[in-house]
Amino acid sequence: MNGKERIMKTDIQIAQEATMLPITEIAAKIDLSPDDLEMYGKYKAKLSDECMARLEKEKDGKLVLVTAINPTPAGEGKTTTSVGLGQAFGKLGKKAILALREPSLGPCFGIKGGAAGGGYAQVVPMEDLNLHFTGDFHAITSANNLLAALLDNHIQQGNELGIDPRQIRWKRCLDMNDRVLRNIVVGLGNKMDGMVREDHFVITVASEIMAILCLADDMADLKRRLGRIIVAYNFNGEPVTAADLQAVGSMAALLKDALKPNMIQTLEHTPALVHGGPFANIAHGCNSVRATKMALKMADICVTEAGFGADLGAEKFFDIKCRKAGLKPDAVVLVATIRALKYNGGVAKDTLAEENLDALKKGIVNLEKHIENLQKFGVPVVVTLNSFITDTEAETAFVREFCEQRGCAFALSEVWEKGGEGGIALAEAVLDVLENKESHFAPIYPSDMPLKDKIATIAKEIYGAEDVSYAPAAEKELARITELGMGDFPVCMAKTQYSLSDDAKKLGRPEGFTLNVREVYASAGAGFVVAVTGSIMTMPGLPKKPAAFGIDVSDEGVITGLF
Repeated sequence: MNGKERIMKTDIQIAQEATMLPITEIAAKIDLSPDDLEMYGKYKAKLSDECMARLEKEKDGKLVLVTAINPTPAGEGKTTTSVGLGQAFGKLGKKAILALREPSLGPCFGIKGGAAGGGYAQVVPMEDLNLHFTGDFHAITSANNLLAALLDNHIQQGNELGIDPRQIRWKRCLDMNDRVLRNIVVGLGNKMDGMVREDHFVITVASEIMAILCLADDMADLKRRLGRIIVAYNFNGEPVTAADLQAVGSMAALLKDALKPNMIQTLEHTPALVHGGPFANIAHGCNSVRATKMALKMADICVTEAGFGADLGAEKFFDIKCRKAGLKPDAVVLVATIRALKYNGGVAKDTLAEENLDALKKGIVNLEKHIENLQKFGVPVVVTLNSFITDTEAETAFVREFCEQRGCAFALSEVWEKGGEGGIALAEAVLDVLENKESHFAPIYPSDMPLKDKIATIAKEIYGAEDVSYAPAAEKELARITELGMGDFPVCMAKTQYSLSDDAKKLGRPEGFTLNVREVYASAGAGFVVAVTGSIMTMPGLPKKPAAFGIDVSDEGVITGLF
């Protein structure tokens, strides 16, 4: 097969032509027996509780985080790089494993059509992963909506807890982009149909249940966290929790299997633990704590991922996930493309293929800021360029020199076209860092810092803002959250991924702007405070031409159009 043929194939064609090994054989590579697995067909399995209990005694491997510059229409290839890097470690004879998030159905049918990597650097079975997989998201949706049903039923059945219908915080959820569900009215009809009130839907991955699942250590911890969920406030302004509604046991029963990490494989048979949602208000693309910790016990190197730009994914990975789980990353890989940097420099999408060093020099400030940000956490940085055929030698040389001047290792990545082979240069650069550079990881703010100061620290240090403004309701809620004893929680910023600022149109490295916080709420079960900025949505809408238009299934049952 020549290069042209390889390039012409779609991701799903490549995935469907791959020969998968039984998951028991993949597990054997990391010394797991069939008894350690709970099978979901031939190529998917969950780790048993017994397996996880046994592995806890093992020594931890090295933790490598993959993140990226702010996403652009030109594409960056963060998951592709993560998968390719895991495969490349295998080529070098290293015992490596991937720890990735599960994709949400909403974006699969909405904007991008899938999230399993791309080209010859994918996790498989690709269609399963992008659709129902092992049903984890359905379980989360059900647990979320059970709590919503119990809440409204409590009000209907006499409202002993004195819940104020005007102060209900819990929202229903659905794992699909559906804009009309953002703001709805429920309880219409006769008296038996419930109390009429305004309600809202979020996409499943934005449910606090997802964040709780991602952060829970075990079933006991899961139940503790579920119990702390603030569903509403009563007429006296006091919080009402899921425990008050006696919802914890039944929700935990729905989540029993979803709590167990899933194991699948890459195209080159590298083991991958895929578990937890793409953002979950937790870490925009982070894998679950449980899966990451297990992966560290199973291999010498665990490659994990934080989604969107490093200003979102990596910051939350460091400040929330690592802080909560006691994780200490050893290195971070920052993914960029020359195309995306030129786009940040003001070049239109249809002319990105042309050499343009001036635009590259203008746009590279976005990469520069991400490098600076990551270095603030004390973790050594490796920058990788996800290679495109249109990249020129002069452009690549400029980026290499730019990175090396800032104390970063640099490597080209060609994993999309060549799989693990195309990631060897990157893997060697990462290995060199792991062996020769010490990580001095620390979150960017202490837990006891006041919430407003935490928000200001992230806004100024990570985003480059000059100031932070608050809507009156957000200001009031911050005071209430602090009063309720949650002032030591980390802050989870909800912000557009397309810019370092809260305005998606401000590319490059915006400066002198004010970050606008319009809403604040406590995710008491997850253990963080969410600050919503700009026009960010927790229930996305579908675009004019959704990816769903191109997805089909043949008479023989072969799915097409899924990325």
